[in-house]
Amino acid sequence: MRFQRRVGLRAGAAWAAVLLSALGDTSSGQAMQLNGYVQAVPLAGTREGQFGEFNRVRLFGESGVGAFGFGAAYEHVLTFRRRAEAPEFHLGAVPGGGEWLRLQWTVAERDHVVWQHRFDRLYVGWESERLEISVGRQVVSWGTALFLTPSDPFTPFNPVDPFREFRAGVDAARLRFFPGALSEVDLVVRPTRSPAGEEVVTALIRGLTTARNWELSAWVGIVYGDPAGALGAAGSVGGWAVRAEAVLRQLPDRVVLRGTLGLDRQLQVGGRDLTLAVEYQRDGLGADGPDAYPATLVSATFLRGEHQVLGRDETVARASYQLDPLWSLSGLVLWNLNDLSATTGTSVAYSASSDVAVTTGAFLGLGDDDATDARPLPSEYGSAGLSVYLSLSWYF
Repeated sequence: MRFQRRVGLRAGAAWAAVLLSALGDTSSGQAMQLNGYVQAVPLAGTREGQFGEFNRVRLFGESGVGAFGFGAAYEHVLTFRRRAEAPEFHLGAVPGGGEWLRLQWTVAERDHVVWQHRFDRLYVGWESERLEISVGRQVVSWGTALFLTPSDPFTPFNPVDPFREFRAGVDAARLRFFPGALSEVDLVVRPTRSPAGEEVVTALIRGLTTARNWELSAWVGIVYGDPAGALGAAGSVGGWAVRAEAVLRQLPDRVVLRGTLGLDRQLQVGGRDLTLAVEYQRDGLGADGPDAYPATLVSATFLRGEHQVLGRDETVARASYQLDPLWSLSGLVLWNLNDLSATTGTSVAYSASSDVAVTTGAFLGLGDDDATDARPLPSEYGSAGLSVYLSLSWYF
């Protein structure tokens, strides 16, 4: 095991050195300076033993020669926990759906420490005036809503994660065609491999255009082997932005509908920006109550990371206010309408300089937390308790 860890670290470090140095090489093509950030987040909670810290160092950049380009993002994540058996913090985790390429390794995993490193981007591409082709680990984002995005079949994120600085990459071949300035056709083929070795393909084609200040989109194909299709629309009604998306999918045993409707708006209050947003999601893959949670937690869709939330009917509301150019305040509520539990989050952010940010905040879970043998998870958010954190980020 130790030998495998050393080999994984050496292999990852060697690939990182070669590829990231190539990104900064100006001898044979256009080069871009490497960017990155360092993030440290100590956090604690009221649940027994819930105390720890995760740290992330990330480098990323893109470069090219003529019409050919390539990009890479490489990171190390070091997590500390006070007690080995303490519940893990999922904030800051990178979602994944069984990526095809073996681009992540574990350096060390002990009772209180987990040290991992990975390539989150590693792709090559070619482009012309109307066509782009790319292959490798890359970002593909098809969601229309801001928080709950059921029609994005690639890497849905945790809607309450305050440390999400980037969208996770997926292993795919992608072709994008631009018939006009405000329209595109996007074809993506993504092979995946489950921890058990099962190999499944997602293959989709999406069209997007703009009509009368409305962005309209639709896609069709197979998602993890299941036939599926989706529609999305984003525009404005009065002073409010309106976002809607829905996906219809044929599972082996049933047809499910997943959809989100949201409103958001930016106002001026006291000469400062106040941003409001609210969304509702009806998810045919979600559980309709605590009795259905055990089956949902072991379902193929949940284990692949396709669920942002656990419940069938959920709503999220968020407000953020710019106190002054350096300080901002935000609050969020994610409410499960089926079991009536909720998680609330508040945060205060301070821009210490152009490249240093400090954020502190707290999350509080509300709802039934009386677990029994017959109902091990009485509500989605009730057992979360109170968690507080401090995030320090340096960008370079």
